[in-house]
Amino acid sequence: MNYIVFDLEATCWQSHQRYKEQETIEIGAFLVNPYGEVLRSYNRFIQPILHPRLSAYCTELTTIKQENVDRARKFGKVIEEFQDWADIFEENYMLCSWGGFDQKILIHDCELHDIECDWLEHFIDLKQQYREIKRLKKPIGLKAAIRHEGHEFDGAHHRAISDAENLVKIFVDYLDEWRT
Repeated sequence: MNYIVFDLEATCWQSHQRYKEQETIEIGAFLVNPYGEVLRSYNRFIQPILHPRLSAYCTELTTIKQENVDRARKFGKVIEEFQDWADIFEENYMLCSWGGFDQKILIHDCELHDIECDWLEHFIDLKQQYREIKRLKKPIGLKAAIRHEGHEFDGAHHRAISDAENLVKIFVDYLDEWRT
């Protein structure tokens, strides 16, 4: 089985505007084989359609600039390319992210763009399983988990490719302990 360790960034606003519907604006992923070897990486920006202008808060949090999403392709094209990159329809796979938000927003985006989302059922929430493995009272953030495991956080936090790259470190550390 191959593992697709991924992270997403989505449109976002300050707390008083959280009622707005979010969309994926970046996907970052690493394909990891059953031996914990990284086979390849994937990183794309996605042009949002519901709220095409990024908020100042979102740009500051993610460092994603308006021109990044303006030049990007729409969700349908990017997700088709992502599925091809990951061999979703050819290989036995498991999607892995830090928390359930990434799966939830992908399902939302697939529904918004009238795309089949059955492929998202092959999913594990590493954040929840990490909490169980470490016997923590409550889940912790990715950056805290990276530090807890003695790793350095590489790249920019709240950038999909960097968060996915760091998540791979924890994923490989506990490769034989994840429940699929």
